[in-house]
Amino acid sequence: MSLMDTIRDNARKLNKCIVLPEGTEERTLKAAAYILNDKLARIILLGNKDEIQRKSEEFGLQNLGEATIIDPENNPDAEKYINMLMEIRKSKSMTYDEASQLVRDPLYLATLLIKAGIADGEVAGAKNSTGNVLRPAFQIVKTLPGISVVSGAFIMILKNNPNTPDQILVFADCAVHPDPTAPELAEIAISTAQTARKIAKIDPKIAMLSFSTKGSAKHALVDKVVEATRIAKEKAPWLEIDGELQADAALVESIGMSKAPGSSIAGKANVLVFPGLETGNIAYKLVQRLAGAEAIGPILQGMAAPINELSRGCSISDIVNLVAITANQSAQ
Repeated sequence: MSLMDTIRDNARKLNKCIVLPEGTEERTLKAAAYILNDKLARIILLGNKDEIQRKSEEFGLQNLGEATIIDPENNPDAEKYINMLMEIRKSKSMTYDEASQLVRDPLYLATLLIKAGIADGEVAGAKNSTGNVLRPAFQIVKTLPGISVVSGAFIMILKNNPNTPDQILVFADCAVHPDPTAPELAEIAISTAQTARKIAKIDPKIAMLSFSTKGSAKHALVDKVVEATRIAKEKAPWLEIDGELQADAALVESIGMSKAPGSSIAGKANVLVFPGLETGNIAYKLVQRLAGAEAIGPILQGMAAPINELSRGCSISDIVNLVAITANQSAQ
């Protein structure tokens, strides 16, 4: 059974409720129908009920009647969510009129449904930008205790050798934070360990990557990774983590033994934490395109409830997979 099969199977057992705020978007509707048919999750669609019904008939989606449909423009529970939003944003002096306008926005309503315990998670981004998806998430759901930064991980499945099992690595941050500080980088490492254990189903061995291994180069960028490693070990002493390590020292045992003798991670890493978004994003795309790896993600980490963002070029399968992942995250 592949990793994605395992994730889907677990999602069926969990029976979580996932809200899809882009409820009139074609790929989203087709994905919702597949998810309901495969019993991967219970689904809330946000959008105009008549439009959803019309498109459901147009696309031949017979089972969308099993979804809960909420029209943000005509929501009988709107007053409840207006008051909730005003309470959440009272430090910003949000007015009734401002809250009333925002609860008609599907992306805001989706996060309020999560906050109210109606939905367990959200998947969006098929037609919205990252900023639009994350803004209400930061304002309403917020981050986990002890975590100040949201990051994006990719599960990289390498399939080069047909005679051995797929090799699974987790890369972060590849999607969100351009230039994390040392404390933020430490938080990203801790969050990624959780993703590795709970979603990728691997025992995390974390390498904090740099262009230096154990002092082979001197630079402020190296110092940041060294400090991040120290902070991560202090905050999560149970984690197996080491740095700073170059990529070859992290992944190749003979090089790791040579460059970082005595390290329990060098040559054995399966979680790679990059020093910044630039390197992380470039690395995952290179491995995906040149090594033929399957890249699952981005999986957003650090939110108090699972909210995941799609690429606007996503496929129906991408939406289905991310809903299954979101359901698994919600069990944490």
